[in-house]
Amino acid sequence: MVTITPDAEKFINDLLEKNNKVGHGIKIYLSGEACSGPQFGMSFKEAPGEDEIVDKSANGFDMYYDEETKEKLDPCVIEFIDDPNLGTGLMIRDPNWKGCSSCGGGCH
Repeated sequence: MVTITPDAEKFINDLLEKNNKVGHGIKIYLSGEACSGPQFGMSFKEAPGEDEIVDKSANGFDMYYDEETKEKLDPCVIEFIDDPNLGTGLMIRDPNWKGCSSCGGGCH
């Protein structure tokens, strides 16, 4: 199950309000695999698709994703970041990911 931090929830709720999307959810999708692990994308979505899982664990909005994305999201954390090197926005991070040698981490 994906976890979302309070700061990330606030950031998403603010985005929904600024974009006149209050009542919409957030679709999380798998956009590829990289050395740093699965890569995800997010977009506003009015309602879940037929085969999408509805995750009601966030405050103020639902999250939608398919079964394959669900498997890759476990145990990821959605965080709000404001870092001079990484920028400002949302990051989906797997706290158990060890990285790989080309990224300076050590493959697992």
